[in-house]
Parts: sequence; structure tokens; C-alpha cells
Amino acid sequence: MYVATNSQGMTARWISRGATLSELHVPDREGELADVVLGFDDVAGYESGRNQHFGCTTGRFANRIKQGRFTLDGIDYQLAVNNGPNHLHGGKLRSMDKVVWEAEQLTDALGVRFRYISPDGEENFPGTLTTTVTYTLTDDNALRIDYEATTDKPTIINLTNHSYFNLAGHGNPNILDHELRIDADRITAVDDESIPTGEFLDVAGTPFDFRTQHRIGDRIEEIGGYDHNCVTNGQWGSLREIAEVVEPQSGRIMRVSTDQPGVQFYTANGLGGQLGKGGAAYTKQGSFCLETQNFPDAPNQPSFPSAELRPSETYRHTCIYAFDVV
Repeated sequence: MYVATNSQGMTARWISRGATLSELHVPDREGELADVVLGFDDVAGYESGRNQHFGCTTGRFANRIKQGRFTLDGIDYQLAVNNGPNHLHGGKLRSMDKVVWEAEQLTDALGVRFRYISPDGEENFPGTLTTTVTYTLTDDNALRIDYEATTDKPTIINLTNHSYFNLAGHGNPNILDHELRIDADRITAVDDESIPTGEFLDVAGTPFDFRTQHRIGDRIEEIGGYDHNCVTNGQWGSLREIAEVVEPQSGRIMRVSTDQPGVQFYTANGLGGQLGKGGAAYTKQGSFCLETQNFPDAPNQPSFPSAELRPSETYRHTCIYAFDVV
């Protein structure tokens, strides 16, 4: 475990399994701290079936790939099928959330840097992929995540952080009263298996319209829960604020910035009351994820931003979760 505390008392903790954010203690409007991310008290919890990617670095390819298949430079690849008939979050046994990363505490800032070398063929992905994930805690209560990766042969990549948030505290039973704004005019339309069709859906007049801040719970019953990729406005590659969440009772605000083209908004529809830190029950719609990333199934969708990484290139991705109060 690695720990950092800033001048305002905000504290982050990480573990090397999965380069995982395990705790994030954030002040409310009265200055009282609460841990706002889901997780476990010990390694056994993270290694158990109760863990649904809590706080981890997700890859090599976060989100879904249709039937686990893609073609790169004329070569067909078959990945693990672990989400119905499709591939999800990098595989079954050696995805990035399940391996132990090298780690070092930062000496020139508050935080930690993780490094992992994924060998050619691991989880059937091509190329030896060398990845670093650097978490930095700033004195203005922001948590910055910087990803870099290089490969020795052409491959695909899509990394994200899979933290589940509840700004009232990780044991709070739901997030329906959290107020959300997402700067996205469209989502990627999906089929019944949550695989993109290649089309884009305008959010106007739908339950996916969070362009104006409102309660997450206002229209959630119409769709049963959110697990959708929002096509964020602004230029891919340019760091910009794409979302804001407010928890009215505590006054905590979380603002999300990224240079990625999409953010997966997920309302923890798959949680079933498993016990986490301090014996807290983690329930359906008791937390949310805002996972900045490329679009799901991008390797199979020519109209989506490319997910290819070549030996001459460096993959870079920045995500910032900045906290404030109202």
C-alpha cells in the first residue's frame, strides 16, 4: 500500500495489485473527511469474486470488444470471451486489474507511479506492452492520473481507471440524488449486449441528456440503469472538463477532466450487496463510475477513434478527478 496526504488533509491510498486506488478521503463543506471510493480492507477482498474492478487500472482494452475478435494488419486475434459472448476489460486471468505492478512513491510530488510489462500474447493481445500509471495528489484537492504505454509490435490499447464513487461516502446506499452534468451531445448507440452499432444517438429528449445538471435518478428507471459511453464534446487529445457531480447533503463536488474522446457512465447496476471496506454493503446504484477512455469496440468500428498503437508511438491519456465543495 502507498499513501499520500495533501496540505488540506485529503488522503489517497493505492495498492500494487491492479495499480488500484483503494481509498480517497475527501473533505465536505464542513471539512469532515469521508472515503468516497469503493474497495476492500485486504488483498483477499480484491482477489475475490466480490471485486468488480473496484478502483483498478483496466486494460489492456477497457470496455467491450464484440465477440472478443479484432483484426490488425490482416491478422485475426481472438481474445477471452468473459461478458456473455463478448470481451470485457482485458480478459480473465492476466488483465491489468489482476496483476501486481511495480511501484515507487513519487519524490517530487505527492503520489505513486506504477509500471507493468505485459508480454507479447498475454491474454492474446499482440506486442510486449510497457505501461506506467502515475497518480498525483495536488494541494488543491485534485487526483491526476497519467497513463503512458509503448509496444514492440502493433497492438490495440484502451486504458481507464474503474473507481466507483459515492460522494456521500462509500457505504451510502445510493447515488440517485447526486446531481450530474456531462458535456456530451451524443452517446454511442448499442445493441442488447451493450456492443456499439457504429451509430451515434443524440441525447436530446432522452434519459441520457445530462448537458444540464440534474439528479442521476430522475429518469434512470426508464432504462434500468446507466452503462453507456458518452461522446464528450471538445477535441480529443486536449485536456478539458467533461463532467461534474454534486452531492447536495455533503456539498462535495467532483469535476472530471480528460483528453479522451469518451467517458463511460456506469451506475453500478451489477453490484449485489457484497461487503466492502468496514463491512459496508455495496448495492446496485449505490455508486457511479465515470471512466474516461476511447469508445468501446473501437477496433471493429472504422468511424470511431483509432485504438491502434504502433512501435514508433506512445499512448498517453490523462484523467483528473478534482474535488471542491458548494
